[in-house]
Amino acid sequence: MKYLQMIRNIQAVLFLLCISLPALAQKKSITLEDIWVKNTFRQEFVSGFRSMKDGLHYTEMNSNNTLLKVRFSDAQIVDSIVSFKDLKWENAEIKVEDYQFNHDETKMLLFAESEPIYRRSILNKVFVYDLQSKQLTQVHSKKILHATFSPQSDKVAYVFENNLYYRDLGTNREVPVTEDGDYNHLYGNCDWVYEEEFEFTRAFTWSEKGDYIAYYHFDQTEVPEYRFDFYENLYPREYRYKYPKAGEKNALVNIMIHHIGKRKKISVNLGENTDIYIPRIKVNPYDNSLIVYRLNRLQNHLELLRVDVNDGSTEMIYEEKNEAYIEINDHWHFFKQQNAVLFTSEKDGYTHIYYHDLNAHTEKQLTKGNWEVTEIHGVDENKGTVYYTAAESSPLERQLFKVQLDGTKKTSLRPEKGWHAVQFSDGFQYYLDRYSNTTQVPVYTLYSQTGSNRVLKENQALLKKLGEYTISPLNFVQVPNKAGILLNGWVIYPPDFDSSKKYPLFMFQYSGPGSQQVTNQFGSRDFWWYQMLAQKGYIIACFDGTGTGFRGEAFKKKTYLQLGKYESDDQIDVADYFANKSYIDPARIGIWGWSYGGYMSSICLLKGADVFKMAIAVAPVTNWRYYDNIYTERYMRTPQENATGYDDNSPVNMVQQMKGKYLLIHGTADDNVHYQNTLEMQKALINAGKEFDSEAYPNKNHGIGGGSTRLHLYRKMTDFILTHL
Repeated sequence: MKYLQMIRNIQAVLFLLCISLPALAQKKSITLEDIWVKNTFRQEFVSGFRSMKDGLHYTEMNSNNTLLKVRFSDAQIVDSIVSFKDLKWENAEIKVEDYQFNHDETKMLLFAESEPIYRRSILNKVFVYDLQSKQLTQVHSKKILHATFSPQSDKVAYVFENNLYYRDLGTNREVPVTEDGDYNHLYGNCDWVYEEEFEFTRAFTWSEKGDYIAYYHFDQTEVPEYRFDFYENLYPREYRYKYPKAGEKNALVNIMIHHIGKRKKISVNLGENTDIYIPRIKVNPYDNSLIVYRLNRLQNHLELLRVDVNDGSTEMIYEEKNEAYIEINDHWHFFKQQNAVLFTSEKDGYTHIYYHDLNAHTEKQLTKGNWEVTEIHGVDENKGTVYYTAAESSPLERQLFKVQLDGTKKTSLRPEKGWHAVQFSDGFQYYLDRYSNTTQVPVYTLYSQTGSNRVLKENQALLKKLGEYTISPLNFVQVPNKAGILLNGWVIYPPDFDSSKKYPLFMFQYSGPGSQQVTNQFGSRDFWWYQMLAQKGYIIACFDGTGTGFRGEAFKKKTYLQLGKYESDDQIDVADYFANKSYIDPARIGIWGWSYGGYMSSICLLKGADVFKMAIAVAPVTNWRYYDNIYTERYMRTPQENATGYDDNSPVNMVQQMKGKYLLIHGTADDNVHYQNTLEMQKALINAGKEFDSEAYPNKNHGIGGGSTRLHLYRKMTDFILTHL
C-alpha cells in the first residue's frame, strides 16, 4: 500500500510540474492532429481482463491472438487456452473479435465479423468451439444476434431475422422457437426504443435449469415509421424502422415461455392494460421462477411479478411508486440461497441499497445518507457482503465500499480521493481498480482481499508525453444560481493567465437528467481540445446544473415536466456570474454541447440572447415532440398532457429571440436524434430571418465518427470559435 501511494504521489508531483512550469523549457502546443490523428494522449488500458469461474485465474489475449489463462496472484501464465489464428472455417481464418465461455468453461462461443445495427445491437458470425474435442461448429450460416449458451451448455439460443431459435449441440439440429417473425413482429430482440432507453437488446433468457426460454414478442404494427436516406450510390438507399415519438403508439409487448421438453408455449398474463413497458425479465435462481418487471407508461409505478411458468399467471412481489418517475437499472440481485432480492432505489431521496425478503415481505435499507450509491458490483452470498461504488465523499468522486446484508460493517475499500472504476473476479477474491483524478493519470491495480496488490498499468508513457506540452490545471469551483443553490463546475485558464486582462469564456455542458460532466477523474479526448483552446487564450468552463445527477432526487427531478427550463436558467446564471468577473470579456461568452447538450446550447443562445454571443449545437433535440416516447415522457409526460411544457422549452419556438452566432451540426443518418430536428430548426430560423451556420455529415449517426470525420468536425467547431468568439 505504501508503495502504491508513493507511486501516486510521485505521479501527481510530476503531473503538476508538467502543467505548472512551462517557462522552464519550450513546450509544445496541442493541435487537433494530436487529438484526432496522432492520438498523442492515448491512455494505456488493461484490455481483455475476464475472470474465470474459479475466481483464481483470468483470461488475456496476447499479441499472437492466443487466449491465455493467467493466475491472479502472480500474473503467471498457466495455460494457453486456444490460438484463435489457428481456427479456420471453410479454409479461412476466423477473425475472432469476442468470446464467451459456457458455464463450466469447456466450450466457447466465438464472435466474428461484427456488424453494428444501433447503439448496442451487433450482428455476428458465431461459432462454438469445444475445448476438449477441439471441434468447431457454426451456430448459423449467416450473421445472428444474441447467441447465448443454455445453463447446461447443450444448446445455444439466438435470433435470426426476427425469429428466436436454439441449436441443439448434441444433435446439431436447429430448432425454431418462433416462425412468424417479420418487420412488425420481433421475437427475442428489442425494438429500437427499448434498446436505446432501457439499454438492453437480448430480449430472452434461459431458465436456471435450462428447461424453458422466456422471451419478448414486440408487435410494432401500429408504431409509426421513420425513414432516412443513405447517400452511397446513384440513387439514395432508404432506411426505415419503427420509432415511437412522444405521445405516439408503442409496440404491444408480450412475454412468452417456451418449455423445451414439452414443446409448449405459454403467454404471461401481464394484465388488461397493454399500454405498459416491460423493462426487464429475470430468472430467480432460488426457485427457477420468472420475474417480470411491469412499468406503467408514465414510468412512475413499477411492479415485479412472479410468473407461474406452467400457466402464465402472475402475483406481485414488489411495488414502488414515485411522484415523478422511476429509472430502471441493473442493480437488482436475486439470491440463490434465499428468496430475496437486493436493489437500489431513490425512495428516501437518495439512491441507496435495499434488501427485500420475498417470503416475509420485509425490507431493510443497507445504506443511508445524503449521498448516492452509483453501482452494485455484486453480492458474496456466502459471506453476506455487498460490494458497491458510491459518491459518498463528494458527488464528483467514486469510492469502493462493502457492507453486510444486515447493514453493518460498512467499510471503505478504496478511499483515495478521485475516481475508482472497479471490476471484481468471480468469487470476489480479487478486483481490478482503474484509479485516476484530474492530476493522476489512470493507474490499473489488481487488489486481493488478503491485502496484496499488483500494479498492471501506470501510463508512464502518457505522463512523459504530458511533460512535452503546455497543460493548464483543471480547477473545481462552485457558483450559485439565482436561487442560491451552488452548482459544481470546473474551469481551465490559459497557461499565461493574467487576471488584469480580459478573456473570452467558452462553456461546455450536457445537462441531461441524471447526467454528470464535472468529475474528479483524468480527462477524455475533449479535455485536450479544451487545453488547445486555453492555449489560444480562452477560458473554458463546465457546470452541472439543476437536473443533473448524484446530488439527490429533489435536485435531479426538479426539471420534471419542464425539461430545459431550469437547466438553461442555470447556465445563463453561470455565464452572468463570470461576466461580472474583471478578467472576463462579457461580450465574448459562448457555449456548446452535443445531443442534450446541443439542445441546451441552443436554448441558452435564445433565452440568454444578451449573455451568449455564440453557440454550437451538435445533434440537438430542437422540439421535444420529435424525440422518442420512453425518454421524453419519462421526464415530460405526453405532449397531450403537457403541451405547454413541451412547447415552451423547445428551441424551434424561440428563434425570434436569437441575436448571436449559431452553428448547427448533425449527421444525416442519426437514428437517435433525427436530422429532422436540425432541419426544422433551420426552417424556423429562415422563416424568422435569422442567419446561422450549419454542417451536415452524410450517412453519419448520432456519434458523427469514422475516418476523418471527427477531425473535420472539431476543425469546423474550432474555426467557428476563433472567428466568432
